Amino acid sequence: MDALKITTFQAYLFWENIDKNLSNLSLRLSAIREKTDLIILPEMFNTGFTMNVEKCAEKPDGQTMHWMMETAHKYSCVVAGSLIIEEDGKYYNRFIWMNQDGSYVKYDKRHLFGMAGENEKFTPGNKRVIVELHGWKICPMICYDLRFPVWSRNLDGAYDVLLYVASWPDRRSAHWRSLIPARAIENQAFVIGVNRVGHDGNEVYYSGGSMCISPIGDVVYYKPEYEDLYTFSIYRKDIDDTRTSLPFLKDIDDFKLDI
Repeated sequence: MDALKITTFQAYLFWENIDKNLSNLSLRLSAIREKTDLIILPEMFNTGFTMNVEKCAEKPDGQTMHWMMETAHKYSCVVAGSLIIEEDGKYYNRFIWMNQDGSYVKYDKRHLFGMAGENEKFTPGNKRVIVELHGWKICPMICYDLRFPVWSRNLDGAYDVLLYVASWPDRRSAHWRSLIPARAIENQAFVIGVNRVGHDGNEVYYSGGSMCISPIGDVVYYKPEYEDLYTFSIYRKDIDDTRTSLPFLKDIDDFKLDI
């Protein structure tokens, strides 16, 4: 498929309130009026970025997973975002790629944010994931992963889209605005970052800034400050043209992380 249609939701999140968040998300998503291939939600979209895992974690067959299944089926598309999952006595900040048939792919956040104590509550992932959608290869990551470019290196052109779901605070928004274009340019891929807005239960303010940057570094979409549901298309021609005219990926350093 030459074009991929994507819907991002830069959401206001209700602190540690799964029922209220899922209800609000359902209401807001009902405004979608065109067929989309993928709906992307922020990091910990059902609770906000909390370390209160005892209260907010769900099992892999829990309420939010069922909501994602129902939503993917309703809109005949993939639904993606991260939530807190408890499995085998461990907690994960887990990205879920939910297909419309109820099957899913998971990615556990590799880089845990020590400044918030995430590393004390969660178990890090150790495997990068590539998913496919209508012929597009997509690499999902979560928030703090953005700061570590080795983890996202596009060796052998492994992916077409690098996707970050985030709870990225306003106080470091300049870093967000700089790093996402950098990841797009260095990996010659579309990079999509979906953030949240509003204050959380710790009075941390999030100013959004969700965006999509093209492989050449152009802005496809950018929205600061306000809750926003937006649908846009990306085109394979932009990837092909960039990699043909500027064949930098063939010179990428050939090494892999030992983890």
